[in-house]
Amino acid sequence: MDLFDLLALLGALAVFLYGMDLLSRSLEKQAGPRLQRMLAGLTEDPLRGFALGLAVTAAIQSSGSATVMVVGFVNSGLLGLHGAVGVILGSNVGTTLTAWILSLAGVQGTGFWARLAQPACLGAALAFAGAVLYLFCRGERRRGAGAILLGLALMLGGMGSLCAALRPLAALPAFSVLTAFLSHPLAGVLAGALVSALLQSSAAAVGVLQALALTGAMPWAAAVPVLMGVNIGSCVPALLAGIGANANARRAAAVHLYFNLLGAALFLALFYGVGTAFHTGAPATAAGVALAHTGFNALAAAVLLPAGRLLEKLAVLTVPDEAGPERFQLLDNRLLNQPALAVRRAGDVAGAMAARARKSLVQAMSLTRRWDDALAAEVSAAEERIDGWEDALGTYLLLLGRQSLSIGESRTVSALLHTVNDFERIGDHAVNLCACAQEIREKEAVFSAQARRDLDVLERAVQDILTRTVTAFSLIAGAPAAPARAAAKEAAAGVEPLEQTIDELVRAIKARHVLRLRQGQCSLELGFILTDLVNNYERVADHCSNVAAAALSADTDTFDTHDYLERMRTAGGDYPARLAACRKQYALDTTGGTL
Repeated sequence: MDLFDLLALLGALAVFLYGMDLLSRSLEKQAGPRLQRMLAGLTEDPLRGFALGLAVTAAIQSSGSATVMVVGFVNSGLLGLHGAVGVILGSNVGTTLTAWILSLAGVQGTGFWARLAQPACLGAALAFAGAVLYLFCRGERRRGAGAILLGLALMLGGMGSLCAALRPLAALPAFSVLTAFLSHPLAGVLAGALVSALLQSSAAAVGVLQALALTGAMPWAAAVPVLMGVNIGSCVPALLAGIGANANARRAAAVHLYFNLLGAALFLALFYGVGTAFHTGAPATAAGVALAHTGFNALAAAVLLPAGRLLEKLAVLTVPDEAGPERFQLLDNRLLNQPALAVRRAGDVAGAMAARARKSLVQAMSLTRRWDDALAAEVSAAEERIDGWEDALGTYLLLLGRQSLSIGESRTVSALLHTVNDFERIGDHAVNLCACAQEIREKEAVFSAQARRDLDVLERAVQDILTRTVTAFSLIAGAPAAPARAAAKEAAAGVEPLEQTIDELVRAIKARHVLRLRQGQCSLELGFILTDLVNNYERVADHCSNVAAAALSADTDTFDTHDYLERMRTAGGDYPARLAACRKQYALDTTGGTL
């Protein structure tokens, strides 16, 4: 082998690895909505977890990404260790599909279908179709399908070139020495683990092994130990992801390692136990490597899935508990490489933030009627928590925006960035209301029956708009199913008429206060408290309006809130009827009275 042969080998390997990476990334991007639905299926049931792991890995063709995902789920508290075991075992089986695709490189024959299935022909057809879709189509889904086909074409083309570049090796004496060395079980396992760890992809390492098998000089005695090592090396991404994670997340990575170590030991024992009957010195084939790869993972899953509790106990023994309570990282950077799931997780956290902000404001409202030290402390603590959520979400969403996102994911990230501040401000207004409530208690201020009725009407309207806003926010954060989505759109459409009604209520309450003040029926001091209360309510409604506008325009690329709201108010439609209904529902008492 001269310099030019070496360059051809390196070039073929580069094309093969790039094609595999492009295929995996394109599949991840196109599988975004499906992965979100799969996320909803996270369960502690090992059998369902096995099916979920198999489906996710089959969708994105990367067991490394899938297991890193699992570590992130456990570290975020989305999944327990027991449920993670099933998902990990399923992901190992799901990744074997790639090996069967690559086994096409071993297809022989001169017939039409045999020639069509060979990488040179099939890769060319896929490359042409992919280029047409990617270069000449505008739709995101079609361009995504084109990228998938291009990745598959590059992978198959690189595989064919790799096989051709490796064939001269079979004639070299050094290759015979290498295969003899790899036939020693420990040496073969270590070599396979090293290659898989360096490539950070078991599928790529198996592909290289299949290319070596196609030279005709790779005996089964060497291929099987290397294949077992490849599976063990595939644990490296999950082990690296476990660094800095909580104890259960590190245990999930350990379970992945133990599964492959025990499975490799079992498979090697069977192989060497019956090897003499199957002529282990015979040359391996690409299809045979794919079959052995699938057989290993399927056999290990069949034996070890029922023993999942034992794997858990082994992981708990080797990874001790942390001091103090279990810590969960709600927004885990390990999920950023799977944007669809990271967007969904950010939406979940933002939804929790929205619900907490609403609860805090309602609690603060109750304090204006009856003071409670414990409740006031809870509102104050919640405000700090909401502030922390906003900071964490802002940072996470900016990092997420740098990933390769689909149009829908990009819109969701943008909408979340536009709206989380509104909920943080609502939390601030809850604290402001607490301050007003404390002033009422300290000064022993008592509103008149008329003023109290006015505030009751306004507060009912504010609670209504908060409930509608949190429901509408699911259009951005929750990706709700069709019935819930319809309800969320209905809630969002009702926010702006209610916000206008609240503005009118605030103006009317202030005017009634001024009239009583002129008549000497009100003190300035009590009036200041009233004004602070209604001003906070008005600003809360403004923030709700911003969120609802963003929710209603979540499927577009524009977030000009003021223009959107102005068009809503002036475009007619059902807005006047909604406004009239809100005015009727929240009309002030006109019987008179003093403050």
